[in-house]
Amino acid sequence: MQEHARFLVDISDEALSVHRLYGLDNPAAQEPGRRMLFAARLSERYVRFVQAYAGSGAAWDGHNDIKANHERLAAATDRAVSALLQDLEDRGILSETLVVFHTEFGRTPSSQNNNGRDHQAEGFSVWLAGAGIKGRHRGRATDELGESVVEDPVQIEDLHATILHLGGLDHTRLLYDQNGRRQRLTDGKGRVIREILNA
Repeated sequence: MQEHARFLVDISDEALSVHRLYGLDNPAAQEPGRRMLFAARLSERYVRFVQAYAGSGAAWDGHNDIKANHERLAAATDRAVSALLQDLEDRGILSETLVVFHTEFGRTPSSQNNNGRDHQAEGFSVWLAGAGIKGRHRGRATDELGESVVEDPVQIEDLHATILHLGGLDHTRLLYDQNGRRQRLTDGKGRVIREILNA
């Protein structure tokens, strides 16, 4: 496996157009661009689960100076993620690859430390693409201040049930042992969000 890994991270065989697509010619976009390109290469080679980060460490933890911080990170990340989706499509594998984009949580609408924002777990965005997901479907909304979900809330168990479903697993039947008890990954809850699926 280690022998193959070095070929996956050697991107010298990728066309110049691919390097440009991911922004590798732009120092501000190189880090997330390289990570998303690695994700595409791993997916193309049938690695089943790939996790790519945008921003290392606590880069997004915008308790201070959130505007400058998030504008810089979002610009580079948007380009890299857009490139990933386009590249997966170009490689012919987007239809069989599920892309899940999420953060650990959102940010509060009110200020913290004058120019920062605190953690917000009551309402934030997650999106899915590829592998049977309807394109451009949006069905949820927060209140006007972004404090809580007011339209068709999705619980984390619903998201997990949907991801498992797209992977061919029924979350109501998938059990594991935890301290001698049979448990579901969705904790006995969750529903597949069928309205975002093609079929």
